[in-house]
Amino acid sequence: MTTYQDAGVHNDLKEAASRALYNAAKKTWENRKGRFGEVISPSDDFSGLRGIDVSGLPKGTIMSMGFDGVGTKMELGERIGKHDTIAHDLFAMVCDDAVVRGAEPVLIGSILDVKSLKAPDGSYFIDQLNQLAAGYVAAANAARVAVINGEIAELGARVNGYGSFNYNWGAGVVWFARTERAITGKEIKAGQAIVALREDGFRSNGLSLVRKILREHLGEDYHAAEGGRYVEAALTPSKIYCAAVCDMFGGAFNEPEAKITGVAHITGGGIPEKLGRVLRTSGLGATLDTLFDPSPIMREVKEMSAVSDEHAYATWNMGNGMLIISPEPGCVIDCAQRHGLEARIAGHVNEKPGIHIRSYTGRIISC
Repeated sequence: MTTYQDAGVHNDLKEAASRALYNAAKKTWENRKGRFGEVISPSDDFSGLRGIDVSGLPKGTIMSMGFDGVGTKMELGERIGKHDTIAHDLFAMVCDDAVVRGAEPVLIGSILDVKSLKAPDGSYFIDQLNQLAAGYVAAANAARVAVINGEIAELGARVNGYGSFNYNWGAGVVWFARTERAITGKEIKAGQAIVALREDGFRSNGLSLVRKILREHLGEDYHAAEGGRYVEAALTPSKIYCAAVCDMFGGAFNEPEAKITGVAHITGGGIPEKLGRVLRTSGLGATLDTLFDPSPIMREVKEMSAVSDEHAYATWNMGNGMLIISPEPGCVIDCAQRHGLEARIAGHVNEKPGIHIRSYTGRIISC
């Protein structure tokens, strides 16, 4: 008789893995304790009912969801057996996107698709799951969100990568906002400051180009020997900015610490696309002449393949994970620093459209 396990699905192991991630998720519920969105769980079971307290919402409160994934960054983790930073990339993608429009991320649910929970030699991928779970907790703490739901699925050959432990990880975030606090870009004015928040890694964008460059210059096993340091550095966890930015504009229900008129989360498309999108409503432009420099690994990979400044700033964050437009840059910087983030005035808004970037090499990029 052919069984479900013969087809590559291990129900007992899957239940144990689900319980492990559930126990990790429970640790994140403290992030909402005493705040709007406190977790309510009548039963202590990973398949039981869970929700959040949303009683007494004032008129003008809106709720929505956002979805994203880690992309191809997991392959770097697969190559060197390091998975404890991946959740930071996942949470940064969904939670930091929420604050761009003035929303406060509250809940996370995820789906982890794996090739198999069992290795070819018969052992179980327990260490890998424990690494993912540890990252889960740390990332949720940084984002100040609660994880209340998730799913693990063994999909066999539908999921591939490097080595035998292969996975894709996606998530959905539930966020709340007040209509009167929406960040629409309509209040952006010429002369307002643009504050940059530093990023030390690639976040979760442009990694296909990174892997292509490493493969071309170091071979298919680029993670071995000298290439290992490149992979380790490229796995630098994404900084998670949403808690700081929520404190700046007050989130859904708290007092604001700064006036914010625009937020650009620098992911795929880089600064030209993401800042350009924020400025589109106002029809204004920007000059960025004191951005943070890219990290050493980013510079090395860029120079390894002679990637132009124009292409680099349109692909990677180049050391600047978020740009915040504000008439009160001092308040923005103070709040960011209280959250352990490096921040500085990187430029200003211009009357004329177009974005002008002074690159780390001193060249001016106009786009």
